[in-house]
Amino acid sequence: MLNQLDRFFGRFRQGWIYIILSLAIAGTLIVSTPKPSYGGSWLDILIRGVQVIQLSSISDEQEIELGKQIDRELTQTKKIRILRNRSLNSYLNQIGQRLVPASERPNIPYKFQIVNDKQINAFATAGGYVYINSGLMQKADNEAELASVLAHEIGHIAARHAIDQMRDAAISQGLLSAAGLEQETLVNLGVQLAISLPNSREDEFEADKLGLANLEKAGYAPSAMVSFMKKLLAQSDSVPTFLSTHPNVLDRIVALEQSIDSKKANAGDGLDNQAYRNRIRAAL
Repeated sequence: MLNQLDRFFGRFRQGWIYIILSLAIAGTLIVSTPKPSYGGSWLDILIRGVQVIQLSSISDEQEIELGKQIDRELTQTKKIRILRNRSLNSYLNQIGQRLVPASERPNIPYKFQIVNDKQINAFATAGGYVYINSGLMQKADNEAELASVLAHEIGHIAARHAIDQMRDAAISQGLLSAAGLEQETLVNLGVQLAISLPNSREDEFEADKLGLANLEKAGYAPSAMVSFMKKLLAQSDSVPTFLSTHPNVLDRIVALEQSIDSKKANAGDGLDNQAYRNRIRAAL
């Protein structure tokens, strides 16, 4: 049977059409683009293609469960230290939950957590998990600036960038197999990517675009997204962690400025610096 299929699909070995037709005969229709670096037999390419699709097309429920396991590994093994301050966590969650209904992916649960770290950083993982360093909250001048960071990270989740990163890393590290990815392997991969791998240029631009739209729709002043980036770049000789792990910052600022109507840049909530300082002073 394999020899017959091999002869039949010989002319499709280098393209995604080959995988589509092969799986259609098997009763499962999927679309994938095999990486040319794999080489090997057509069956090997097919198997790897199946595993890429299985990871790329997981359901919301599966992604949420994966996010829970990644979060558990991050927090319980002390890879990151969560700040246990009820008032401050409640405030962060209040801002985040205001943004969620205005996002491109409002139908999954989101969890917003503060990492007890003075470095300026923020990141998101699969399934709605967003992490903001206490140092970043300290650097923000107002609620709208903090909301702009949350909106950006929600943008990554809306676009499923973490899942795409895991797929690409699984391919590059040779972790795919006929049996699929082990659950522990996938969780460890998610942890590794969350704390060490910067997002791509394309992902950052997309998260900025989605985040800006989310920020405006939720009623915050869109100028805050630009002012926060500019301030961080200007305040230090070295680029802060939050921006150094996010490439092409100046290009991103230009793109954001071009997307904001100058007449409406400061229209919206969250620009009261003193109110924000009063809210976080005691906690930080």
